[in-house]
Amino acid sequence: MAKQRFGIEGMHCASCVNRVEKKISKVEGVESVNVNLATHQAQVTGDITDDRIKEIIASVEKIGFGAKPLNDEKDEDLSKKQAAESKKLMRDFTMAAVVTAIVLIGSIPHMMHNWGAWVPGWMSNPFFLLALTTYVQLVPGWRFYKNSYKVLRSKSADMNVLVAMGTTSAWFYSGAMTLFPGFLTGVGFPYQLYYDVTTVITTLILLGRYFEAKAKGETSTAIKKLMNLQAKTARVIRGGEEQEIPIDDVIEGDHIIVRPGERIPVDGVIVKGASSVDESMLTGESIPVSKEADDQVIGATINKTGSFTFKASKVGKDTTLSQIIRMVNEAQGSKAPIQRMVDVISAYFVPAVVALASLSFLVWLVFGPDPSFIFALTTFIAILIIACPCALGLATPTAIMVGTEKGADNGVLIKDASSLEQAHKVDTVVLDKTGTITEGKPALTDVKPAEGWTEESLLVMAASIETASEHPLGEAIVRGAKERSLTLTEPDSFNSVTGHGITARWNGRDCLAGNEKLMRERGIRISHMAEVAEALAMEGKTPMYVAADGELAGITAVADRIKSDTARSVQAMKDMGIEVVMLTGDNRQTAAAIAAEAGISRFEAEVLPEDKSGYVKRLQDEGRRVAMVGDGINDAPALAQADISIAVGTGTDVAMETANITLMRGDMMSVVTALRLSKSTMRMIWQNLGWAFGYNVVLIPVAAGLLYPFFGLLLNPMLAGAAMAFSSVSVVLNTLRLKRFKTLETETV
Repeated sequence: MAKQRFGIEGMHCASCVNRVEKKISKVEGVESVNVNLATHQAQVTGDITDDRIKEIIASVEKIGFGAKPLNDEKDEDLSKKQAAESKKLMRDFTMAAVVTAIVLIGSIPHMMHNWGAWVPGWMSNPFFLLALTTYVQLVPGWRFYKNSYKVLRSKSADMNVLVAMGTTSAWFYSGAMTLFPGFLTGVGFPYQLYYDVTTVITTLILLGRYFEAKAKGETSTAIKKLMNLQAKTARVIRGGEEQEIPIDDVIEGDHIIVRPGERIPVDGVIVKGASSVDESMLTGESIPVSKEADDQVIGATINKTGSFTFKASKVGKDTTLSQIIRMVNEAQGSKAPIQRMVDVISAYFVPAVVALASLSFLVWLVFGPDPSFIFALTTFIAILIIACPCALGLATPTAIMVGTEKGADNGVLIKDASSLEQAHKVDTVVLDKTGTITEGKPALTDVKPAEGWTEESLLVMAASIETASEHPLGEAIVRGAKERSLTLTEPDSFNSVTGHGITARWNGRDCLAGNEKLMRERGIRISHMAEVAEALAMEGKTPMYVAADGELAGITAVADRIKSDTARSVQAMKDMGIEVVMLTGDNRQTAAAIAAEAGISRFEAEVLPEDKSGYVKRLQDEGRRVAMVGDGINDAPALAQADISIAVGTGTDVAMETANITLMRGDMMSVVTALRLSKSTMRMIWQNLGWAFGYNVVLIPVAAGLLYPFFGLLLNPMLAGAAMAFSSVSVVLNTLRLKRFKTLETETV
């Protein structure tokens, strides 16, 4: 199953989206298609071959639109095209505005006979006004006719048809009255010129289109920002010589030199040198990360201090940055479930509006006040203009675009619009303990010497004999000793006792390190320190007895410490009304200690990885919407079972492909950020839809003249044009407020 994006030209409203989707979905081999009005893109999934791409392009062109296959590297060209379209809209609006100003002045004597004496006769001449209006209709406003022709040719209708019908009705009536006044008035048509209405509506809609295009450009800066992060060149060593080459020429296995202040070109592993690297573009974390030999580095991150050489492991489209760009692109082009409902409504909306406008015309022609024809024509034009479904088409995709961008800015990668929408419904978060709640790496926490020993002498001996061990607990003790700058020496002999600990000969002594069972088997008396060991265990730590020459030397304790922000993150989720549950394979005593420290009241201990999905299923059977948070590998079955899967701090290919949300930072607060962002985005979508639907529900009846019998109110078509033009702009501007979204950390700074 392949995915292919297409740039779609000529879409203006939700009904355009619906028609393009329907046409592409009929192409053989296409499994699914999402068309996005905000990005002017179609995302097609299926058996996509070169011939099928040509077929899709032909099918789109057949209904009056343009289509062009897109790749990540072509997004910059798309941005240039959007900028050129904004520039053309501004030029057309300026031309139309200048001419419209003259038409408005010239129309004053025709609108207010007692007040227009100051207007020069040539300016108010109907033939002069007809010429100017014709210019506005056929030059700046030609786009509406061109697009209407394409749409009508495919036996459909969209907002271009509504605008063209409305303005043309006013233009033709005014033109006919100018050319044949005696005949028309003689057969009962009232003398009325609508030149001002025609030009003002066209000009206002062009202005609205321009503002909309500019605002939409503001919503889609994520991809541009990400692509600008990439280095342009790389300094590689080839044939024993250092040479600077374009980044596209870097191949896997190249050794690349990076100096202070430079961007790392591609992903790889350090082979020589050390430094600190600013990974904020990837994780949102501003503190540089220390790097040394064998550590991974990510392309587009910034080297801060030392120089180093690394071996390229991922290049081109395989780099982490390229994957993020692809993921954000796909998320912004995807469609939320709520948008599908809007699309269904929009499919019937334009034909319904034309029918309603026609019905209103006929009703008022028969029952309207004199002159009834003018009254009926006014309602007909006003309904056509006010009801354009642009705002409906933009309400959801613009919010999704900004939401996914804010996620990417904060190290939260959202797979698609559906994931962003569904996350706001979560009421239960299930956390895997190791690597999610905790650091995932044991660390030395306590050194408790027996009588006759000091902390330093005990730790030197314990760490020295563990230097030969590969067990994570032993490695933690060695790390702890090195962090205290202690000097260690390797044991003369070493033996691992499976499930118990180790024995070793060190510095002329017979040494032991392990659990209570090992000590009892070797006859070591530990009763005098049993309470110390029990207290450590109660704190969720793993106590390890250390003995030398048959006597207990003391106890060291190791624990997988919880992350510094875990308790605060858990409390933040509780404040959002979300229940937090911990799953772990640890014994109940350790699990209880970790849960208490994290502030979690509900937990399940001694859970095998294969049983985690069953636990998630039981929560779902209780009617809960469950988000599972794990590492994306060990927890794969549980992640797959959950309503929303969140992979923490991995950034692996597997996690990015399978998880609904991938958190590039390993901290727990990113989970909170993801859930809050989903809620903020959905709140914005509902606001937008409320405005778009409410605008039509309220103003279409007004335009139809329903208030006239009661209050004498009738919507002027020019006001209808202004309202329609700015309805979609207001939706996009409202969405841009989401750019002010802040994480809890930022809010408290």
